[in-house]
Amino acid sequence: MKRTFIQANIGSLRIRRFLTAGRTFAVMSLCSMMVFVFAGAFSMVREHQGASSLKGLASVVSTAFFADMLGMEMPSFRNPADSRFSDRQLSGYVLEKLTEVNPSNPRSLLAAGLPGMPAPGSPVLPLQEAEGGQKPPQGEEEPAPGQLGSEEPDGHDAGAEGIGEGVGPVGEVPDAPAGENGAGSGSNSPDKPSSEAGGQGRKGVFIYQTHSRESFAPELADGKSDPQSDKINVGQVGKKLAEQLESMGIGALHSSVDYPTAIPGYDWPLSYKYSKKTVTEAMSTNKDLRYFIDIHRDSQKRKLTTIAFDGKDYAKVFFVIGKGNPNWKQNEAFAEAIDERLEKKYPGLSRGILGKSSNGGRNNGEYNQSLSANSILVEMGGVDNTLEECYRTTEILASVIADLYFEDQKA
Repeated sequence: MKRTFIQANIGSLRIRRFLTAGRTFAVMSLCSMMVFVFAGAFSMVREHQGASSLKGLASVVSTAFFADMLGMEMPSFRNPADSRFSDRQLSGYVLEKLTEVNPSNPRSLLAAGLPGMPAPGSPVLPLQEAEGGQKPPQGEEEPAPGQLGSEEPDGHDAGAEGIGEGVGPVGEVPDAPAGENGAGSGSNSPDKPSSEAGGQGRKGVFIYQTHSRESFAPELADGKSDPQSDKINVGQVGKKLAEQLESMGIGALHSSVDYPTAIPGYDWPLSYKYSKKTVTEAMSTNKDLRYFIDIHRDSQKRKLTTIAFDGKDYAKVFFVIGKGNPNWKQNEAFAEAIDERLEKKYPGLSRGILGKSSNGGRNNGEYNQSLSANSILVEMGGVDNTLEECYRTTEILASVIADLYFEDQKA
């Protein structure tokens, strides 16, 4: 009898152990299923937002982020002066990526719902492919290396007034001073209407430069790694593009506003606020404008920004789309149309398209592209290219834009 009782107890214990193991297995299976469901749902959301592509991934995670992660294990990868991963809580980082709300800055909650309000102070993951050429004047805070564009630190609009008072939004950029590439001479005249790039009749394309002093090292004698000039800069490239479009029968307006000169109390982080006023003024006085092109110069070196065709060097182009604009896919479609045609005619001339999300914290990732579905930012070459190389590429770019423009007119 006693033996039977002991065997019953042993059998009962085994059953309890089995049930406990089964319950544990069921709980673990349920948790695993929830993880996979959550991961799948998250992937579907990111796919819907376009961030599952390489362009979207580039807009969320930067090279510097991975470098910081490697630096936690390998000191040679670590840059104590510019750490972006180890200084933040992982939970806060995940929350910011999922909701675009920075838990350390309550203002970001408002910025997520108000298009005109940035989220200053939010952690920024810079993109190495992005332009970081223009530096703020001495004494002002410099954005992280490799970051594209600039964003006002708060909602204050100070300094934007006066762009249209005494400084017209559309002006002439004179030829560059005489140099090894044979450019002409002259100086910026932001308050003088364009003549050769203005032409007569309907104007379909507006060209401007938010970072108007971005220049090219071979054109200057100072040897700086981040060349800046109020004489020789991307303004000459913008002017060349306008002239080429005019020669093809497309009315083009070119703004030559040099914002550090034109804006009293100029503040570099407000660059896109200044240029936005320039664009809106141009739109209000020229109802036929359809394409809006912001010319920049990339901070990358010559090896990445140069390509040769038939023994001649050309500056590569790089398109940047701001995903902080709710209609960014329309801007991306416009950039893709140009990129595909460039690739067909001159493979490798374009470096592709970069989607920059509002997670970057700069100008809410918009870059004035919410003003028009056909608005893009174009990086023309890099710090080591010459004006001549940029001019060659500009002629090709103008022919592609002209083809698209005339096709749109027929449609």
